[in-house]
Amino acid sequence: MKTLRISDDRRRIVTEDGGRFYFIGDTAWELFHALSAEEAELYLTTRAEQGFNFIQAVVLSELSGLEKPNFYGRHPLKRNENGDYDPSLPDTDGENTYFALMEKIISRAEELGLYMGILPTWGDKWNRLWGEGPEIFTPENAYFWGKWLAERLVHHDNIVWILGGDRPLETEEHYAVIDAMAKGVRTGDGGKFLITLHPCGARSSSEFVHERDWLDFNMLQSGHGRPTVPGYEMLARDYTKTPVKPTMDGEQVYEDHPVNFNSANGYYDAADVRVTMWRNLLSGSCGNTYGHHSIWCMNREPGTYFTMYWKDALHRPATEQMRVFRDFLEAHDLTSFVPAENIVRNNAHDANYIAAMVSADERAAVLAVPNGCPFELDHTAFPFEADFSKMCITALEPASGRDTDAAVLSENGRITFKNRAAGRGEDIIVLLKQK
Repeated sequence: MKTLRISDDRRRIVTEDGGRFYFIGDTAWELFHALSAEEAELYLTTRAEQGFNFIQAVVLSELSGLEKPNFYGRHPLKRNENGDYDPSLPDTDGENTYFALMEKIISRAEELGLYMGILPTWGDKWNRLWGEGPEIFTPENAYFWGKWLAERLVHHDNIVWILGGDRPLETEEHYAVIDAMAKGVRTGDGGKFLITLHPCGARSSSEFVHERDWLDFNMLQSGHGRPTVPGYEMLARDYTKTPVKPTMDGEQVYEDHPVNFNSANGYYDAADVRVTMWRNLLSGSCGNTYGHHSIWCMNREPGTYFTMYWKDALHRPATEQMRVFRDFLEAHDLTSFVPAENIVRNNAHDANYIAAMVSADERAAVLAVPNGCPFELDHTAFPFEADFSKMCITALEPASGRDTDAAVLSENGRITFKNRAAGRGEDIIVLLKQK
């Protein structure tokens, strides 16, 4: 595989030879900790077939990642003389270690063309704001842990480092730990792989470490709350920051996740997932990470909070629609496109918000219409002389992947959709091209 780097314009992720790339991710946080080799094979091959190209997983995981052994009874760390699990004491004794399985999974992902977003640790191990913990990191052992992991994995080509782990940086000690871990990673891999930081919900890494030299691109977590700041607004904030860095949504709303973490509120579904990821794409992101609530934890006990067995969740509707998303990206080069929400008149930041990108070079625009409602374009907001009477309009149904002739553009810039009801699940992608 080709390693990844930052594009020359600092806006995007590209392959080492400059080829186009966009993260189409999945959160498999417990992948190394909870699954057997055979189960990991099923998971990875399924995701590769569905069009994913990026899998996010944690080495020291959230769910009893220190106390509970992996599927084969192995722990990642030994205890020190005080009886505490110690990041400077990785357990490499004997065969079939925790890290042997981890590397087997990473190698198989590489064979399948999947990049791995590796979190050295979940955030509760350095900031137990909530969760099990315990807090085990100091700046000294964080440097060791980052360096040791990076040295072990440097022979791969499919790694992206993700620091943080769903916690905010609140104290000087937190910053010291993260900076030391980043320095360790950079020392261990010689700068071969990109580094970002996964923050807590409704936050972006840019709020904490944007100006750090080690941060190659920003990652936000638009998350699972409602109401909350939508991902497209956080992406817009990151997009305007200096120095310029790419930005992505590393944890969007999960399919079948209880709304606001409460099953009484109902569950997010495929429409929620689709609308979020297409909006993120057209808000200038360099990637987007899907997730399923029963898969991140590799759930084996269905109930009202985790609603199904993880294997049963592998083919939920939104996952099957990822291929549509990837096919679109492969068919359309958006390199010259920039976010342009203002081409839509009175574009309200609510359920009907329309994300849009335009290209002066291509004399074209792409819009994500969440509910299929009619809207009007502002010809003065285009970066070229827009003449609606000379524009071709086409449309795509992201739920099915079918092209449709439903979108109609009038000479005054009004777009309507014939023979379609406006409402939830009627999201549609509109493409405009000046003749």
